[in-house]
Amino acid sequence: MRRTVFDRTHQAFREMVRTLFAREVVPYAERWEEDGVVPRTLYDTLGAAGLLGIRIPAEFGGGGERSFRYNAVITEEIAAGSVFLGTVNLHMNVVIPYFLHHATAEQQARWLPGLASGATMGAIAMTEPGSGSDLAGLSTTAVRDGDHYLLNGAKTFITGGTHAGLVIVVARTARTENRRDGLTLLVVEDGMTGFTRGRPLRKLGLHAQDTTELSFADVRVPVSHVLGEEGRAFGYLGSNLPQERLSIAVGSQAMSEAMIAETVQYVTARTVFGTSLASFQNTKFTLAALAAQVEAGRQLVDRAIEEFDAGTLDPADAAKAKLYTTELQGQVADQCLQLHGGYGYMREYPIARRYADARVSRIYGGSSEIMKSIIAKSLGL
Repeated sequence: MRRTVFDRTHQAFREMVRTLFAREVVPYAERWEEDGVVPRTLYDTLGAAGLLGIRIPAEFGGGGERSFRYNAVITEEIAAGSVFLGTVNLHMNVVIPYFLHHATAEQQARWLPGLASGATMGAIAMTEPGSGSDLAGLSTTAVRDGDHYLLNGAKTFITGGTHAGLVIVVARTARTENRRDGLTLLVVEDGMTGFTRGRPLRKLGLHAQDTTELSFADVRVPVSHVLGEEGRAFGYLGSNLPQERLSIAVGSQAMSEAMIAETVQYVTARTVFGTSLASFQNTKFTLAALAAQVEAGRQLVDRAIEEFDAGTLDPADAAKAKLYTTELQGQVADQCLQLHGGYGYMREYPIARRYADARVSRIYGGSSEIMKSIIAKSLGL
């Protein structure tokens, strides 16, 4: 079906992004996968091209675009490429919105230029070893000490933690009867005494996406580094979840489409029992069924993008988009790998990497079970 969510300006932007990635990413993808991290210089390159700060106001060096469509284009091109730049997605779609929506004018003037240029990459530290999806149960604390907070605790599964110059840390600043109250967002800068980065975590997939542990031991964080109001972090986190989950849905959808395209190319060229693998009924039916399901996902995601730009995408609809596309991504990865046969299990074939990369989509940004709970609640259940 014809897509209508993007106009000619977006398509021209897509061509620019695709050309840039073909030059600056594709030739180095295999090396980055082996290294477990992309080079710091890549962010400078993407920042100089105007990608990282596309929605940051022009006065701070950004593109000044209000529409999420440009972020969606970048996310789709990343997902369709040879290596998944999850740190870039997180920087654009998760970290920057907190500074746009909750930072003071002084904070924006201080931090947004670096976030736009790539000189400063951002990360967000929510998850802890013992809390997982239960954000209200986190144990990291920040105790007021004059005009500073003393920050203590540990965070894990932090995407982009290796190169982050700014880390938004969710910490408990007060004990209240309601566990969701008393949480605060603190901005920790690289080099603060007591802030350390742990070992890179070895993952099943997303090998080029650095994931680390962070620890904070009596880190003195100025009160001026609070994002928004003290004690209101839980509400801030919830308000940004629709964009985060939409961005995951956009990426999962694009990956599913890429896997089908790559598999069609493979089965067309592959000869089995003296004939093309594409000529077998099982191959045709498998890919036809997947194509129909993925097309449904495309319509769901495009509609969600339109609603997000209109300010009408609610948490339940964002959860539906994430649930559908990430679950489908897993199915597409599994069935496309099956059509590759033994070669699909070899990492030299893109489907093997995509299969491993797909698994976490149903976990991060809120697990599929969390998405179902949100949707059920919207049904009055």
